[in-house]
Amino acid sequence: NAVGGNPKAAKMGHRLFFDKRFSGNGTIACATCHQPDRRFTDGIPVAKGMGKTTRNSPTIIGTAHSPWFFWDGRTDSQWSQALKPMEARDEQGGARTGYAKIVFTDPSYRKAYEEIFGVMADVSDSERFPPQAAPIDGTASLKAWKDMSAADRKTITGIFVNIGKAIAAYERLIMPGPSRFDEYVDALLKSDNTPGKQILTDAEIAGLRLFINSGKCIQCHNGPLLTNNDFHNTGLPIENKTPKDEGRMQGAPAVRNSEFNCLGRYSDAGNKECAELEFIKLEGPDLLGAFKTPTLRNVGLTAPYMHDGQFSTLDEVLSHYNQAPDAPIGITDIVPLTFTPEQLDQLRRFLLTLDSPVNVALEFLSPPNVSASP
Repeated sequence: NAVGGNPKAAKMGHRLFFDKRFSGNGTIACATCHQPDRRFTDGIPVAKGMGKTTRNSPTIIGTAHSPWFFWDGRTDSQWSQALKPMEARDEQGGARTGYAKIVFTDPSYRKAYEEIFGVMADVSDSERFPPQAAPIDGTASLKAWKDMSAADRKTITGIFVNIGKAIAAYERLIMPGPSRFDEYVDALLKSDNTPGKQILTDAEIAGLRLFINSGKCIQCHNGPLLTNNDFHNTGLPIENKTPKDEGRMQGAPAVRNSEFNCLGRYSDAGNKECAELEFIKLEGPDLLGAFKTPTLRNVGLTAPYMHDGQFSTLDEVLSHYNQAPDAPIGITDIVPLTFTPEQLDQLRRFLLTLDSPVNVALEFLSPPNVSASP
């Protein structure tokens, strides 16, 4: 994303993120499912937009450092991730041509766009550029899209991509602030054992030891964001209301074949920056029912949990890992922890030390003042 570090793009993306006009019914924005006061999640089991989805809304905090997006990793950049919900019927449910027309006809958006990306094509003619036109299978939008010339489709898609890149420039700013755990690690590195300055309690430290040692949680939850950014089958039970979800088995080929991937025409990355995509694993039994390891940053503030949001509390999550039932689809990657109730409580207490404020200017945590927007 060539404009990922551009302050003007971030300012435009901030406005786009909260703008409900970028949906099929004018009532849904990115911020509908990624609410700042919930650490950019929505607090419900599965996302609801124009309809009801089958997956939980993950946080966007720290995703600037993620190689894969969505629970199945079907996109490989923040900007390409931002585009998917905008045309998904159960999410924002709009069409890229309509979105391009909003930007063109809104003077402040158009001014910002042209300052960032250059002169914008005139897309005001609704006969030539039907607002409902988009390459969405099984909809009237598809016919309208196919009726457009190839050149006009390319123009619209280019604008759509730039909308995604502006949103990504904003999302790139959303990072986790220091937690009590970070303060504890800093104190250890400085050998700061000043009496009375114990940052973590004995129970929390015991939980940390379990996390690293006998629990082996750190095998998957490691690094600054406490995720290995890989995909694992954790043997989640399938409720009657939840269809079988193949996870990475579908996500891997989807990202490899996407026109918006790292190697595609719309990417600003050089070929040497796309190693994850070039060497992606596309098949194998370990992909079936596997989902992306989520960050544990702010885990105490982002319930419910798992890819389908079926666990309401951390206690339920830990109970699942303690038992590690057989996977109803694919082969589970986890083994029972067999922890005592006291150990589970210690582990839970440690996880809560990972909560922290969002490390971004306060102005970016609420809808912008449109009159002050570019």
